[in-house]
Amino acid sequence: MGLKDVIVDLFQLDKDWTTRIVMGMLVLGVIWGLLGVIDSLMVRLDEAAWGLSANLIFTPQEYFAGITLHAERDLFGFAQQVIYAIFIYFTIKLLNIEPRAKWMLNLGFILINISMMLMEGPILIVPAAGFDNYFSATIWYYLSPLGIPGYSMYVVSPLFFWGWILLDAFTYIDGFWIVYHYYLASKNMKEKLPVPLVYFLMVTLMFMIGYSGVTAADVWDVLAFYHLVGLDPIANQIAFWIFGHAIVYMAWVPAVGALYLLIPMLANKPLYSDRMGRISALLYLIFSNNVPIHHLYMVNLPVALKLLQEVLTYSVVIPSMMTFFNLWATAKGANVNWNIITAWTVTSFAGAIAAGVTGIANATVSFDSIVHNTDWVVGHFHAMILWSIVPAAWAVLYIMITMMSGRMWFSRLMSWIHYIGYMIGTTLLIIGFELIGFYGVVRRAEIYPRVPGLIDAEVMATVGAIIAQLATLVWFLNLVMTLVKGRIIRTEGLSLLQIAGTVAASLEWPTELPLFAPSINFIKSHVSKYSTNKKALTSMIFIAILGGILIIASAFALAFAGNGYTIQTWIWIAILTLGIILSAVGSLKGMKSI
Repeated sequence: MGLKDVIVDLFQLDKDWTTRIVMGMLVLGVIWGLLGVIDSLMVRLDEAAWGLSANLIFTPQEYFAGITLHAERDLFGFAQQVIYAIFIYFTIKLLNIEPRAKWMLNLGFILINISMMLMEGPILIVPAAGFDNYFSATIWYYLSPLGIPGYSMYVVSPLFFWGWILLDAFTYIDGFWIVYHYYLASKNMKEKLPVPLVYFLMVTLMFMIGYSGVTAADVWDVLAFYHLVGLDPIANQIAFWIFGHAIVYMAWVPAVGALYLLIPMLANKPLYSDRMGRISALLYLIFSNNVPIHHLYMVNLPVALKLLQEVLTYSVVIPSMMTFFNLWATAKGANVNWNIITAWTVTSFAGAIAAGVTGIANATVSFDSIVHNTDWVVGHFHAMILWSIVPAAWAVLYIMITMMSGRMWFSRLMSWIHYIGYMIGTTLLIIGFELIGFYGVVRRAEIYPRVPGLIDAEVMATVGAIIAQLATLVWFLNLVMTLVKGRIIRTEGLSLLQIAGTVAASLEWPTELPLFAPSINFIKSHVSKYSTNKKALTSMIFIAILGGILIIASAFALAFAGNGYTIQTWIWIAILTLGIILSAVGSLKGMKSI
């Protein structure tokens, strides 16, 4: 196989136009994602080095540039481009319509990838005091007027702001294209859109509404950069955060749409409540774009306005509760096989709940006054990304890649190595971030007090990042090998459900991982037995007694701890929690209460 054949397989150049443009977006998105991962690793290594040796690997400029590039590349070049690619593909395939205005998608594809290059902006154009002729180190973006001459001592290339303008243009060009094709399909439809497609349409509208604020801020920044207009930094920040908070939902709600697609399919059951799914989509759209002050609680703004934003932020809990009840009720009682698609779907569902709880806490003004702008906030957002958004994307991509390429995944073993390594790594990373936040360390702090617990948290986060990134490289290698050497199958005429079932069956738990096989076989062989016979009931009572013994034993671990900073304290809470779970489940199950 020559280089030409590899390129054809990688970009699917021998397929239909929709597949080609979508695969181009996916490939470029993954490339930007990998580059952003390298940026994040650079930041993590720098912080860990400071804690372990009081030395820095990188200069402050390189450190802050790494944060900026990580956010841009992973959130926009990767996440937004991949989300739009998935929407475009399923819009055409599931609605079964002929794509029109192809030039719009071609133009959008060019604009978003050029925008990433311009945001990096290491080109000297405007000589000025403090001008940065290196990668922009704006530490994300919202700290207006950072980077603008005449308003900031630190000045970046105007290409940074022009890159944002091109990103805005991509969002609206591709967004209008998607909405237009839903309009075309609706003219010939006798029934309502399926709920997953309702979510894809709703999130596209969410992007277009949410980007209104940042587009205004970007235009304002460019005009202020050239001294054509004045700049009000607080008003600019508020305009930006119309987008800045909505981006959380722009990134996450596609995962919710994916769950509406995947869970009924995996459970082989219809959605529990179609109406509830549609209403929750409407509520997500209403409550996602009107809370910019949520991120500006510490800015001198009216208290009444902040309290209103607090209430509006809580409101998003309503569609979330509706959604997770609906999906839980759909899956309840289903006989679901354990495969890689199921694993990522379950992870996305559970991860959204776990990560979302930390977000609700952020909405409370009193709590936010403690954790505001600390690494706790970073931990919350990364938990949403790494435990819900990305897992849902992988579940969809495992199906979508086979649909597009007509090839089965190259290695089942590699898919599970990726899953296990990724979950271990991201768990360490997120817990590390939130512990750092509890120590009161602000986000983007290159140096910090070198106290033992804080150093441990920094090292934990760094080790977790390395493990997760190595695991992701395994997935990337599996992806490339799939596109080039995967077993060819015929997908023409097959439904989405049939293709998903074929992929899922080929990616079930591998016997090549003997380390976990005994545990899984034990669970499989005992779960049903414990729930059906009298012997099982006796066993459950025994488990309850064991739980009680552990609760008593935990008191001894606490008594010998000495103080709250020893390992015995963690042993105490672990034993106590395990004892409570065993006694609760064992006693209620043994008494036929649950």
